[in-house]
Amino acid sequence: MKLVKARVQNYRSVEDSGTFEIGNLTCLVGKNEAGKTAILSALRALRPSKSQSFDIDETIDYPRRFSTRFDERHPDGEAEVIRTWWKLDPADILAVERRFGPGALKSDGFEVHYGFRYDDEMRQWEIDVDDAKCLEHLVNKHALDATERNILHNVANGQEATKALSGLAEPTAKQSALLEDLKKVRESHFVLGIIDILEARQPRFFFTSHFERMSGIVSLNQLQQDRQHSKVTVGDKIFLSFLEYAGTTLEELIGADRREALKAKCEAASNEITEEIFQFWSQNNALEVVIEIDSGKPNDPPPFNAGVVADIRIRNTNHKATLPLSERSAGFVWFFSFLAQFKQLKKTENNAIILLDEPGLTLHGKAQGDLLRYIVERLLPDHQVIFTTHSPFMVPMDRLGDVRIVEDVILYNQRTGRPELKGTKIHADVLEVSDDTLFPLQGALGYEVTQSMFIGSHTWLVEGPSDILYLQTLSQALRKRDREGMDRRWTLCPSGGIDKIAPFVRLFGGNHIDIAVLSDVANSEKKKIEAVKREQILKAGRFFTAADFVGQQEADVEDIFDPDLFAEILNGAYKPPVGKEVSKDELLAAAETERIVKKAEALFKLMPPEVPEFDHFGPARWLLDNPQVLDRDSPAVLATLERAEKIFATFNALLH
Repeated sequence: MKLVKARVQNYRSVEDSGTFEIGNLTCLVGKNEAGKTAILSALRALRPSKSQSFDIDETIDYPRRFSTRFDERHPDGEAEVIRTWWKLDPADILAVERRFGPGALKSDGFEVHYGFRYDDEMRQWEIDVDDAKCLEHLVNKHALDATERNILHNVANGQEATKALSGLAEPTAKQSALLEDLKKVRESHFVLGIIDILEARQPRFFFTSHFERMSGIVSLNQLQQDRQHSKVTVGDKIFLSFLEYAGTTLEELIGADRREALKAKCEAASNEITEEIFQFWSQNNALEVVIEIDSGKPNDPPPFNAGVVADIRIRNTNHKATLPLSERSAGFVWFFSFLAQFKQLKKTENNAIILLDEPGLTLHGKAQGDLLRYIVERLLPDHQVIFTTHSPFMVPMDRLGDVRIVEDVILYNQRTGRPELKGTKIHADVLEVSDDTLFPLQGALGYEVTQSMFIGSHTWLVEGPSDILYLQTLSQALRKRDREGMDRRWTLCPSGGIDKIAPFVRLFGGNHIDIAVLSDVANSEKKKIEAVKREQILKAGRFFTAADFVGQQEADVEDIFDPDLFAEILNGAYKPPVGKEVSKDELLAAAETERIVKKAEALFKLMPPEVPEFDHFGPARWLLDNPQVLDRDSPAVLATLERAEKIFATFNALLH
């Protein structure tokens, strides 16, 4: 069966999402705090995966602004949270008809809904059943003759038939067999019997987010205790899923006399997962996952100083070195963790509907494209997938019909000017939503056009996708102020770095294409930049570095931003815990370099482990989703826009 539609109400920021269609793939696009996660959580609560207990809590999840008016808003005492529409496939219908006969179902569709204060926490089904045909099928199955059928005259359903047959003083053998058969149906109610059949076939919702990564080092004895007390962390749960997929258990690893054999099982499983990753991972194919199982060492911190310890490490075959899982690329670790969960899920719940909350958030833009390809090629053949994103690189541009826009709608009263909150809404028509919400889709479309056409007649080369996002967002902010932004004739194109600029220009510079370059510059790259200029493959005066506009010897595009503003962007993108927020002073003092991205890299190495690794794309993506930060008239914003305007004016002048 397939989930075809859903509607969320009365849940967190969602007053009423409206009914939205769901296909094999559904991509929910929206900016931060739009309510995308709330939509997935509501779906998940309907029927969570067996390995993931989850339920709604009225105190926490009912919209706070209405919490004192629950009884007024819901006179019947129940508040619906999630309503879903499903379509049965032929195998589902056949399963019902084997038990209750042809025509038992009047339709191939049904609804299931759930909410606050539902009786016995039951999910309520609405399904159209033909009681008369169900009863006739069972009567025929037990071959009652005309006399035996008389007791069922004017009987319309299973409950009435059970009552009539139970009242017989001396039932025949066939009547007794029919009665026993009816009693096997829950409450002798054909609707409930059919629900029991279909519920056993109904997919569950498997949820994972970009925060869920497997623990890098695990005290197996501590984990055993945590499991007994239901205190297992998310990272350790993923490790347990990995063990199950590998065909071993926690108890086997702890008590094994020959641990080498169990270690071999784990390594075989990790090798299989890693091999699958590399079919879709274009960033680095020199990585291997290594499982080390040993006794805790006395000088290690507790609980890793005793008992059995599993250390999961990533080996780089190029550098011939291993590092703990927690110190490797957050994107690779997430991908490995996701596949470990998914492969175990395939063994236990093969027809699950997969909910992915911001998948691949820590991945580079190109790696996000790899992940999207994995979803389409590996997951969709067997699963429906619903995922949220605010990244242009996760928008399936070849399946725009599967994209839904999520927006937290605020209208303003024309008379009073006061805001009227409408909550999270889901739209299929992108023309209905605001520019800010649409911006990720616009970015995806712009990048797709750039990739498909590759270059335009006026091509502005930058180093990477994050530079494109920064320049587009800054240009938009300047235009909103009626200041000079990027001339629309420019086509921004990522070159991939200084080493690729010269080959690009050689390939396309002779085709009447106007090319200009904005490059990052570090001391180690100055010789390369001078070499490009000496080769005269560009027209004179068409090669610039970020340092030319920010008064530094070394600079990246990020140095356009005032440090105060860039610190705000970092806090918004990575959400460090209270007391660990990035400040301007800490950022400037983090490293002895002029380049603000290098300062950020150094500062983030000191962040708690739950904070994602710093990468170039994360802050750019956050700014893309939150362009309103550039609407302020603060000194930091004005200084940033002043530098950006100089860049656009310089490049625009090249077109005249």
